[in-house]
Amino acid sequence: MERFGVSRTVLREALRTLTSKGLLESRPKIGTRVRPRDAWNLLDADVLEWYSRVAKPMQFALKLQEMREMIEPYAAALAAANHDEHALAHLAEAHQAMLDARNVDEWVRADLRFHLSVLNACSNELLVPLGTLIERTLEAQLQLNARRADVFNASMAEHTAVFDAIATRNSAAARDAMAGLLGVTRARIEG
Repeated sequence: MERFGVSRTVLREALRTLTSKGLLESRPKIGTRVRPRDAWNLLDADVLEWYSRVAKPMQFALKLQEMREMIEPYAAALAAANHDEHALAHLAEAHQAMLDARNVDEWVRADLRFHLSVLNACSNELLVPLGTLIERTLEAQLQLNARRADVFNASMAEHTAVFDAIATRNSAAARDAMAGLLGVTRARIEG
């Protein structure tokens, strides 16, 4: 309380928040302790972002990439099969914003919208929150990848292949195109 100049109420609320996120445990006669990392709720957007700031950058990037490789190709296939006009319009807007991007920051914002739009277009309400969960850490990864590429929009052709496959309702092509795009991303991370 002295170090940060906060009241007991603020301290209690902070401890309550950290406990609800699985970072701390509090027991009578034992006190408050930090829980082991494997007990943390990394499926909480705040915890995931906090963890991304202290984890080894390469190790964290590869873990996030593994998660994306497991989810996004299948989500693209679902988006191809299940999208409605509204979802396709959002995906088309994100794709066009990528085409129109003039710098890294514009590209990254459009790229993030593109990937979140794919999740939204899959029409699976259980997959959509994953985008919200990883949005902040995904944005950082997209920023890094765009800066590591020879030019910021080097993966435009791969994104277009994903978009075209979804738009034409070709699930197999959408899955393969997204897997290909993520393969390019992995190569940049590892390179």
